[in-house]
Amino acid sequence: MAKSHESVALVGDETVKQFATATLVAALTAAFAQIAVPYPFSPAEFTLQTMGVYLAGLLLGPAWGTFSLLLYVIAGVAGAPVFAGGSAGPGVIGGPTGGYVLSFPVAAGVIGALVHRRIQPRQLDQVSVILQTGALLAGLAVIYLVGSVWLGQSVSLTLPQAIVQGGVVFVPGDIAKAAVVMGLVTGGHLAAAQR
Repeated sequence: MAKSHESVALVGDETVKQFATATLVAALTAAFAQIAVPYPFSPAEFTLQTMGVYLAGLLLGPAWGTFSLLLYVIAGVAGAPVFAGGSAGPGVIGGPTGGYVLSFPVAAGVIGALVHRRIQPRQLDQVSVILQTGALLAGLAVIYLVGSVWLGQSVSLTLPQAIVQGGVVFVPGDIAKAAVVMGLVTGGHLAAAQR
């Protein structure tokens, strides 16, 4: 005699979708980190990692955006070569650029909280470009604050030197990266994937 069983969904479809997107953004951040160029004005390298932070906050909101970048950090500390230039391990966190890496989950959470104003992300076409831009700048400020102070402590810079060499010199590049991400998001390319 055959018995019939009811199917039970242990995890909702929305959770699976957010988890998959968070994992994809973490992987993209790792790919962006492989483009690492020595920067003559700073002890830190120029990378594209902040594009991953922008995407995490914009697409995933505060909770999943933070989770995505925590996943990235944990993978790198565990030994996966996901940090700048393929580096990995706890030594990266303890080094001069560790503050930047540790600030990424916080910055993604700040961006997500400002854009979505709730835990669950809302459709980006419901959020003004001005608000999205302001959120990206706030997230960038978090990265610069934590990263610059950490960098300054690691290589014995004064606070003003650390702010200039760890933040100010990167502003043009980070603004350009924000413009690219905003173009993808507001152009509908990534907003369509969000649905």
